[in-house]
Amino acid sequence: MNALKIFSGNSNIPLAEKIAEYLGTRLGQSRFTRFPDSEIMVKVEEDVRGCDIFVIQSICDPVNEHLMELLIFIDCMRRASAQRITAVIPYFGYARQDRKDEGRVPITAKLVANLISTAGADRVLTIDLHAAQVQGFFDIPVDHLLAEPVISFYLKSLKLNGSLILVSPDVGNVKRAKGYAQRFNVELAIIDKRRISGTDTVMENIIGNVKDKTVLMVDDLIATAGTVCNAANLCMERGAKTIYVGATHPLLCGPAVERLTAAPIKSLIVTDTIPLSTTAKENLPNINVLTISDLLGEAIRRIHRNESVSNLFLTG
Repeated sequence: MNALKIFSGNSNIPLAEKIAEYLGTRLGQSRFTRFPDSEIMVKVEEDVRGCDIFVIQSICDPVNEHLMELLIFIDCMRRASAQRITAVIPYFGYARQDRKDEGRVPITAKLVANLISTAGADRVLTIDLHAAQVQGFFDIPVDHLLAEPVISFYLKSLKLNGSLILVSPDVGNVKRAKGYAQRFNVELAIIDKRRISGTDTVMENIIGNVKDKTVLMVDDLIATAGTVCNAANLCMERGAKTIYVGATHPLLCGPAVERLTAAPIKSLIVTDTIPLSTTAKENLPNINVLTISDLLGEAIRRIHRNESVSNLFLTG
């Protein structure tokens, strides 16, 4: 096998360090600088010729900055004669813009997929895409992992009582919630949600009975937290006892922290695909951050060895 080397952009260095530790190696040496006009300059400070390179970078806030870092890093590796380059993108930004739902709008997820391929990536490794069909936007292999095993393992350790019910906060999330419901062998309820703007939603009904039950809501991400907080309030109004919320990507932008602080949520479980903001750390004592470093590290190890990653979906 050619040498395995792990590099990281600036979006989530702590996660990259944990992945490198899992693999028994260190992060590759690189340097980011700026030209006087603020353009990004990347310098790889070790030999990568003929190596199997994994570049770890979440496309999170500041989204455009981190996307450009990733593209420039990939191009740098390609021109340095790396044998294979895998873009490890724990959080894939722009994935929500995956179709034309009205006139004169872009399909930005496809554009970003094109950019990554054109920059020189040979494959992509990511976790919990907002829309699974984004995999089809790439003309290179995509390994799409789920954080469900990691989150489920933690939830099982809490030994939640037998009155547990899975609640999908909207119809679009039913497939993900159904997977958790099957894993815990419990019923599934669905909330009828109507979006009135990019940040606000209205929830009017629950399909299912949550009275006197422990509610678990799961989603791929929490952005402004309007959906999950409104859903939690509705569940409490309908007689739920306790509410747990799990989400892979804690974007927590805009009014999210304020909303979550006021919401009737006992525990908020997220992963470290995106670094938590200082505001979130200081104001959300009920938040629990799980690391997905072992999951990504094992996937990287198997990709490097040309082994199957399929059974990573089934563990936990």
